[in-house]
Amino acid sequence: MSGSQDKETPGGGHGDRTLVEDASGRRPFMRGIMVHSLMARGVGFDEAFRTANLVRDRTRNRGVVPRAELSKLISELLSEEVLGDHQPPIPLPGGIQVGDPEGTVPFSKGILAQSLLAASIDPSDAHDVAREIEFGLLRQGRRHIACQELRRLAYETMLRRFGPRPAARYMIWREFQEPEKPVIILLGGSSGVGKTSLALEVARRLGISRVLSTDSIRQVMRLMLSKDLMPQIHASSFDAHRDLPEAADSIGEPEDRVVSGFISQAQVVSVGVRGTIERAIEESTSLVLDGVSLVPGMIDLDAYKAQAHIIYLVVARMDEDSFRSHFRARGKRQRHRNASRYVDNLEGILKIQEHFLELADRYDIPIVDNVTIDGSVMLVIRHVVETLRKSGNFGDLGLQQSESTPPS
Repeated sequence: MSGSQDKETPGGGHGDRTLVEDASGRRPFMRGIMVHSLMARGVGFDEAFRTANLVRDRTRNRGVVPRAELSKLISELLSEEVLGDHQPPIPLPGGIQVGDPEGTVPFSKGILAQSLLAASIDPSDAHDVAREIEFGLLRQGRRHIACQELRRLAYETMLRRFGPRPAARYMIWREFQEPEKPVIILLGGSSGVGKTSLALEVARRLGISRVLSTDSIRQVMRLMLSKDLMPQIHASSFDAHRDLPEAADSIGEPEDRVVSGFISQAQVVSVGVRGTIERAIEESTSLVLDGVSLVPGMIDLDAYKAQAHIIYLVVARMDEDSFRSHFRARGKRQRHRNASRYVDNLEGILKIQEHFLELADRYDIPIVDNVTIDGSVMLVIRHVVETLRKSGNFGDLGLQQSESTPPS
């Protein structure tokens, strides 16, 4: 390859830079990456920085240094107290490659730990599993592992540490990472129940990149439809009734005007919701969508069964004091939003929630009482994975099979 950055000196280096050589080729030595690798092993920053500087000084002007020699040098420089004799060799950049001969990527504990979160385990436990797998591969001197083998290894480690159910959830979700049909998670509920925070965390743990709220859909519709033409979408869900004509009391089953106004607004926004779902299906992109306009029974979700895995839950906050605390906290975080307005309309918000709960019961939709975000996230993920298990050919994967026969 031509170019000044690839021009080697007589000593074999790139200019004044030291190259690290192994079976896969040569890479420039970089202190910053070494510091990061050492800190990932639990070495403190000061010690990692000192070691990286010493390595640079001792290898300067060497041109090319074998990776094995560099690892030995690092182990000699770090004291037994810092490194510990039970640890494998230092994981240098590019040490383990994941993939097939046609294409590989460097092994990443962070990416592996992220995928393990679909098992509905604590993030710290996921990182411990990923670290254990990395150390095991390094102890074996592994430089390459196929994706399927890494998945199998993760399953076996999960099975040993946490039992069959979390291990099964991991395998099932991994099967849907490249699905024929996208997974669309809908989280409905009244204002202030924590839908958006829950949606963001569920999406993060499941590795779903697209997250949207019906508030965003409604905002776009506001720009297209004037207040004179469609007044109900220019108000909050608990205020929409103020612009309703008296005859609108007959909309829907409930007689309460607050609920009637809310339903009227949701019916308009549901047009945009359907468009969002259909767009995700067209692009085969998984999605987490939350919002007050996701009303049970308002959209025929069965119409999308053949095209997507659509999983709907209602999020609630059963404790009235919890509502008030949430709105006050929101007011501090988002000063442009008037927290007192929500507190003043708490009675209407509770009426809307009551209507949500009645509809959820009528349509047999699971309800998540959002007491704590971590607990709710795990409940949602477990429901999602269990629903996918029932929809696929997984049987009792990981629930009844023995530990000696993990799935391939």
